[in-house]
Amino acid sequence: MKLLFDFFPIVLFFIAYKYSGIYAATAVAIAATVVQVAYVWLKHRKVEKMHLVTLALIVVFGGATLLLKDEMFIKWKPTVLNWLFGLAFIGSQFIGEKTLVERMMGANVQLKINIWGRLNLSWAIFFFAVGFINLYVVYNFDTDTWVNFKLFGILGLTFAFVIAQALFLARYIEEMPETPDSGANKE
Repeated sequence: MKLLFDFFPIVLFFIAYKYSGIYAATAVAIAATVVQVAYVWLKHRKVEKMHLVTLALIVVFGGATLLLKDEMFIKWKPTVLNWLFGLAFIGSQFIGEKTLVERMMGANVQLKINIWGRLNLSWAIFFFAVGFINLYVVYNFDTDTWVNFKLFGILGLTFAFVIAQALFLARYIEEMPETPDSGANKE
């Protein structure tokens, strides 16, 4: 459900584009992201950094698109966002005691430290690659193709990567120790 919630602004962008064009879609994406972040804040009194970064980028790049009537700004947003995520994953290898991927998944999965490092690096490479692929589509195809790629291509690449990660992880996952509660109802 969280994944669908995270893609809510992208889906609305896609629908608005199909009915009203790139500028209306950009305005819808900005509004949807503001609503998304406000909803999370009201519900949890806390907002993930990823949502704040996304909000800042959509406001800056979407705002520039609308003010300057230049769709190239909004087309660059996915690349900048993915490259920032890639940099965050790389940076986490050197800052703090755990990599970013270990902080996100460590409560549910036990892995050796070198596997966490490989997994973290693979996510960084994935984000950089998606950023470059987005630019390839931006500069080699029309806006219709880019909008379709933004929704279906990036989502498809992400799902394929997550499946590949699951297959990779299956070889290395260690059994989680049972908690005292976990055996209580096994009679």
